[in-house]
Amino acid sequence: MFAYRVLPIRSFLQKLLAMSLGVIIALFGSLYNFHERQTVPTPDGAVRVMTFNLRYGGVSEDSFMSRRDIVAQTVADYLPDSFGVQEAHLRWIFALRARLPEYDCMYVGRTNGFVGESSAVFFLKDRYELLDSDTFWLSETPGRPSRGWDASMNRVCTWVKLRDRETGLVYVHMNTHFDHIGQQARAESVAMILDKTREFTGEGLPVVCTGDFNFEEGSEPYAAITGDLLHDVKFLAADTMNGNTFHGFDQEGTKDNPPIDFIFCTEDIAPLTYKIITEGINGRAVSDHYPVIADLLIGE
Repeated sequence: MFAYRVLPIRSFLQKLLAMSLGVIIALFGSLYNFHERQTVPTPDGAVRVMTFNLRYGGVSEDSFMSRRDIVAQTVADYLPDSFGVQEAHLRWIFALRARLPEYDCMYVGRTNGFVGESSAVFFLKDRYELLDSDTFWLSETPGRPSRGWDASMNRVCTWVKLRDRETGLVYVHMNTHFDHIGQQARAESVAMILDKTREFTGEGLPVVCTGDFNFEEGSEPYAAITGDLLHDVKFLAADTMNGNTFHGFDQEGTKDNPPIDFIFCTEDIAPLTYKIITEGINGRAVSDHYPVIADLLIGE
C-alpha cells in the first residue's frame, strides 16, 4: 500500500486555477457553439466512459490549434459521462472546457502540480456531484511532483469519485499515462494503480481505470493489471471490436498494431459495448491516438 497527501498551498492554487477556468468559460464559453451535435445515444441505464490521448504537440494540420475543435466535437458526439485525457496541457484544458461547458474537470500538471501535461478527468457536472478527487505521482514519492524509477519523465494518475445526482450511484474514475521508456516504472505503476483500486473496492466502490498504458496485450504489466482486481472491458463487452489505438497519423500502416490505450474495470461493472473511434471528423484523424469508449452497467 502507499499513502500520499496534497500540500495545502498546492490545493489552494488548484482551487484558484479551477475558479479562473470557470470565470473564463462563463465569459467566453458561449462563443464556441461550433457544430450541431448528433450525440450517439448511451444505452438505458449505462454509464459511458472514454479514454483519449490528445497529443501534446503537433505541427501544421496536426497541431493543437488545428485540432482543438475536432477533438471537442468528438467528445460532444459521444458525450461520455466521464472521460480521461492524456498529454493534456493547460491549453487543452482551457480549450475543452470552453467548447464543452457541460463538463467540469480535475486537472493537475505533472511537472509541478500546475503546469505540464496532465491526466485530467472530465465529468458531466449537472449529472454528477464530485465527492472527492486527487492526483498521485507514479514514483517512490507519490505525494509530490517526482519521477519514478527508470521513467523518462514525471507520470501521474488522477482520480475522481462521482455520485449521480438522480440515482445516487457512486463510482470512481482513475486516469493515467504510463511511461513509454521505463520497464520498471511501468511495473511499479501497475502495482500503485492496483493498490489504489484496492482502497476503493475496500469501500465498496466500483472503479473504472482508463489511460495510455504504453504496454500491449499479453505483456507482463498487462497480465499483472488484469490478473485480479481489474479486467479489460474489451474482452467483457458483448458488443466489442479489435484494433490498434495508437496510429501516429499513419492509420493504414499501423492498423495491425495491438492497442496500448485501455479501459479497465472492477468485477462489479458489466460492460455492454467497447468501441475504438476510428472514423475521425470529416476524414481527419483527431489525434495520433484513437479515442476509446465503453458503455457500462455499474454496480451490476
